[in-house]
Amino acid sequence: MAKMAASVVESGEDAFRKIFKFYKRRNPPPDFRDVIDFSRSVPGDQVIPAILDPGRVSDVEAAKVGLQPVRDWRAFGLKGYPGFMFISNPFLLGSKPFWVRQCLKTYPQKPNVCNLDMHMCPSDTQDIWDKSVHGLSSPRSGKTQPKTLLDRLRWVTLGYHYNWDTKMYSANNYTPFPADLQSLSFQITSACGFPGFNAEAGILNYYRSDSSLGIHVDESELDHSRPLLSFSFGQSAIFLLGGTRRQDPPTAMYMHGGDVMVMSGQSRLLYHAVPRIVAAPQGHPALEMEGCSLASSRRNCSVVEPLSEQDWAVCSRYTQSARVNVTVRQVLGPGQSFSETPSSHQKTDADQTEGPHDHPADECGKRRRVSSDTVET
Repeated sequence: MAKMAASVVESGEDAFRKIFKFYKRRNPPPDFRDVIDFSRSVPGDQVIPAILDPGRVSDVEAAKVGLQPVRDWRAFGLKGYPGFMFISNPFLLGSKPFWVRQCLKTYPQKPNVCNLDMHMCPSDTQDIWDKSVHGLSSPRSGKTQPKTLLDRLRWVTLGYHYNWDTKMYSANNYTPFPADLQSLSFQITSACGFPGFNAEAGILNYYRSDSSLGIHVDESELDHSRPLLSFSFGQSAIFLLGGTRRQDPPTAMYMHGGDVMVMSGQSRLLYHAVPRIVAAPQGHPALEMEGCSLASSRRNCSVVEPLSEQDWAVCSRYTQSARVNVTVRQVLGPGQSFSETPSSHQKTDADQTEGPHDHPADECGKRRRVSSDTVET
């Protein structure tokens, strides 16, 4: 646990909640010196090297989804957190803009579900990108601009659509999972020692500078033996990883654009949260300019495509002040199917957030518990 944060915890208190509030604090701002930064880390007392299996993913297959050769990945674990793996930006230079565009332009499209559907008719949310592109690509002026639909986007669900009321998935609430994201997830999990991972559900969260993620455990999936993947794009965040109880003090770490986390084994059911979004540091641009020139280098790529100048302009502007997080899950294990009645283990602790409020300026519905803007499950 971070030394600075540890000083705010007293015996018998909810240690996770205390440290969450410590890092969320605005005035005075918290001390970030003890936050682990894997982009600068070397194995030591707390950070340990993670073992990958490069033989399971060829360089060609990795490049198709915009990843470096597995042998070049910088992968770490943490002492005391078996099954947790952190991969520091394994993406090829210039490939992240494609994934950002998918998150902003493609994945919010119907038949996928988003928070705007809670308050608007389907025709109004059919083309979120097209209805927002003019506002996001026009020059900034001194006047306050009205929020576009993309600005008001808070979450999107893919595949088996998570039900925020029941905290469950169901067989009758499903749309095809995106093939490109499934391929990316398959290559990551294969290299991490989980061959055969089947991406069946995804939750995308769109963070603004004042957004946070409440304290929760991801346990709604029926099969907990498969890992949970988390992809980060855009601005950075403080991520807290705790234990099996809220009394367990969490470890704080940065998630920068391009970073990937894999939670498996014992770490699969640990409490975690994001108390704060922080500006991407020097050396970690929210989006590389090379995103405009992929055509010559990846003409034969089956997944990653070059961006048009307009798409690049919108993605670049969006990520200058926002973060997108993508979590991917396998819901069903071999031979499993959904039961007709909810089972107790399908409920989550997502309701235990830090002060659930509906942001007055956005369209995040009351069906979803939010802390500032965002909550994940």
